[in-house]
Amino acid sequence: MTHQQPLTDIVFESFELHPSLLAGLNDAGFVRCTPIQALTLPVALAGHDIAGQAQTGTGKTAAFLVAVLNRLLTCPAMVERKTGDPRAVILAPTRELAIQIEKDFRNIGRHTGLTSALIYGGVDYDKQREMLKSGVDIVIATPGRIIDYLKQHVVSFRAVESVVLDEADRMFDLGFIADVRFLMRRMPPREQRQGMLFSATLSHRVLELAYEHMNSPEKVTAETETVTASRVRQVVYFPANEEKIPLLLNLLGKLDVHRSIVFINTKAMAERVTRALERHGHRVATLSGDVPQAKRERLLARFQKGDIELLVATDVAARGLHIPAVSHVFNFDLPQDAEDYVHRIGRTARLGAEGDAISFACDRYAQGLPDIETYIEQKIPTASVTSDMLIVPPAKPRADGSFAIDDEAEAADDLRNTAGAPPKTSSPRNPRSGPGRPGERRDGPRREARPARPARAPVVQAPIAVPEAVVEAVAAAPASDDALAPKKRRRRGGRGRSKREGGELAPAASNAGNGAANTPESHGGERKPRRERGARGADARHGSNPGDPTIAAGAHKKPGFFHRIARFFGKR
Repeated sequence: MTHQQPLTDIVFESFELHPSLLAGLNDAGFVRCTPIQALTLPVALAGHDIAGQAQTGTGKTAAFLVAVLNRLLTCPAMVERKTGDPRAVILAPTRELAIQIEKDFRNIGRHTGLTSALIYGGVDYDKQREMLKSGVDIVIATPGRIIDYLKQHVVSFRAVESVVLDEADRMFDLGFIADVRFLMRRMPPREQRQGMLFSATLSHRVLELAYEHMNSPEKVTAETETVTASRVRQVVYFPANEEKIPLLLNLLGKLDVHRSIVFINTKAMAERVTRALERHGHRVATLSGDVPQAKRERLLARFQKGDIELLVATDVAARGLHIPAVSHVFNFDLPQDAEDYVHRIGRTARLGAEGDAISFACDRYAQGLPDIETYIEQKIPTASVTSDMLIVPPAKPRADGSFAIDDEAEAADDLRNTAGAPPKTSSPRNPRSGPGRPGERRDGPRREARPARPARAPVVQAPIAVPEAVVEAVAAAPASDDALAPKKRRRRGGRGRSKREGGELAPAASNAGNGAANTPESHGGERKPRRERGARGADARHGSNPGDPTIAAGAHKKPGFFHRIARFFGKR
């Protein structure tokens, strides 16, 4: 099987590059150009705008970096430029891609003396702000954070000579096009600056953006036989949804030394797969949107060093990451977008290397396979799932020096992580607290402690003198039954309260008026039924004798309305 040559016969020394830039290219090992570099540099070095398309991992970043650096080194700055204003802006859709571009700039432009500022969200808000204030030549940024500084007038784009949009199609996918247009309108007119746009896929909307904000860009495409990299060996399995984890463990068990990325669609499934791989002795880390930016950078660095052999990631790591020697890419879940499949498998077989892309078409995501094959214009070879590949293998012993959590690195990451502008410092509530943060120990001599207050002597109350006559009268008084009887709890409200007040208390009042002593029935005796209490209440209201048999017989019956009217007028 013949493979396409990843490098051309055109060398960088054949272009009229600045000596310091050419020295940096030689030190970094850049001698011959890739196809996209050989097509881009003659047009870009002449000052024309570019809309370039090439496969992932073919050197697009180096192509526009060489063009931008050579322009800044050979052309004078604009007369409108003030001290510290950037001369070039490079926009990337993701943080990882911006970090990779800045790393390539330091590698290529090590001898140029140009300065750069890496601006992206999630970390180092104050540090990035101070870098922009001090002045830089190149700003490498994601759209959100740089717009924040632009609105605060921390930076100005009035003197930008060159602007680059990397992975422009991803800008559309992430909804950054409105932000990109906002930034373009803050720059000089397109006739006064050079614009370059690069992407692995150039759609109609991307070209529309290029023609809108660029000065007649020239479309450059590195022709290839296939959309995907030619050195990627692709294969697809058809397991059930619950069979994917055992299948992944068996396929990984057959690999001796590898550096692999497992792509998953959801964060919940990524955590589940990570736990399963950890239980079987693999050195694995998770890269998703929930991971803070500082920790994400540290995990990627350890993955590139080889401390981590497996990286379980969502599509956040599918674009712009240049990780050398990635041998295998596993699509644990088939992507829902065909373009994402191209970028996923593009993490392997970079710059002429070889790699394997293994996909699982389960019952949940298999419906996207025909769209993927139509987009890449080829049929993906299939492989059968045998019964022995579904048996969970035993866990392999962990090697010495396995992946462990570094507490100091975790603490340093927490200090860097900032979601946005820090809150404004307000004056402390207590005016005596002085400067400094709450709870912070201040330097300097402490104030002398206040002397302790003397303890108060206990107050002794003098006894009250009571006349002897009063004492003798109280002792001689006989104890009544009411005083000796236990005090009943008073009932508040409830049904029948008015009847008890009219039926039971009224006879007691009449007896007290006649000089008779209170009987146990009126106080703490046995409780009467409601009907009897109502009869007694009626007797008391009419002022009759309770012993009268005529009244006792009909007292419980309430007279009708007309009888009461007749009785009212009869009394008058």
